[in-house]
Amino acid sequence: MRLKKSTVADFVTYALVILAFVICQWMVSAGSMSRSLKGQLVPITVYIVMAVSLNLVVGISGELSLGHAGFMSVGAFSGIVMSTWLVSAFGLENEVLRLVLSMVAGGLFAGIAGVLIGVPVLRLRGDYLAIVTLAFGEIIRNVMNCLYFSLDGRRLYVSFNNPQIPGKILVNGPAGATGVDKISTFAMGFVLVMFSLVVVNNLVKSRSGRAIMACRDNRIAAEAMGINVTKYKMMAFVTSAVLAGMAGALYGLNFSTITASKFKFDTSILVLVFVVLGGIGNIRGSIIAATLLTVLPEMLRAFNDYRMLVYAVVLILVMLMTNNPTMRAFFERINPRRRRDRGLTEEGKSA
Repeated sequence: MRLKKSTVADFVTYALVILAFVICQWMVSAGSMSRSLKGQLVPITVYIVMAVSLNLVVGISGELSLGHAGFMSVGAFSGIVMSTWLVSAFGLENEVLRLVLSMVAGGLFAGIAGVLIGVPVLRLRGDYLAIVTLAFGEIIRNVMNCLYFSLDGRRLYVSFNNPQIPGKILVNGPAGATGVDKISTFAMGFVLVMFSLVVVNNLVKSRSGRAIMACRDNRIAAEAMGINVTKYKMMAFVTSAVLAGMAGALYGLNFSTITASKFKFDTSILVLVFVVLGGIGNIRGSIIAATLLTVLPEMLRAFNDYRMLVYAVVLILVMLMTNNPTMRAFFERINPRRRRDRGLTEEGKSA
């Protein structure tokens, strides 16, 4: 029985992720990994999930979203509050279970935010959609700057722009969350990456995924065939938001102090850079780009003041190479399926 090429490609992606995890774990146990790189392991997994989830919107759904960091911030603070509440109210000391429940809570609240934002936003197209998602991302960040959470026994208090609330402050408005239990682990990050890949790949191959790509390739033809375009774009958008929220929870519980300023517009653009450089619609490319571009600034730290300049030059060179017709023709000769898929997409758009 011959396997489909897409199945083989997915298997290769899973195998590469597992191999990278085993190598990193071996290097950590052997003590051959530097301290700075060891501290980057969890953020690498977080940014991989962010890139894969954004690729679901940008590459698979065909919409440009510039507010992805907003869902990450919702997940981060929801996860922090949930983790602290589980310890204080229920005495749950098991860090693994607490981390899992915190990530579920982060994904749930980010999904709710995705629904609230997606209802008005996904009726727009093109540049208008990009501008509005950018605005909503900044609105979420500013709202998080005004929220105060406190815990008094089992009671959780929430206040908007009013720090005078009873109990122990968990999230102190613009000062963010301090004294956070650092319970995030690289192993849990690996599990989240595998979970995200399974969710995205299964969605893309499902009937709903084919409907999403049909809406991307030709919206008018999809509507003529009776496909509810808004429904399927909402499905991709909310799924992406849930995964971003779970990644945000993992990210927030990796630092003792975290503020909403970490989830600015720059973070959304950084994740978009991962998607573009890895190849729009290319899940494996997003994983590789997120890994390399997260590690690269640390590798260039020896250059001190010039490292960000070198980083920018590398980004420009990679962008030029990936958009060079000669390089593109070379990759298409290696992967004929990519050439055929692009031809079908262009034929659908011209129709």
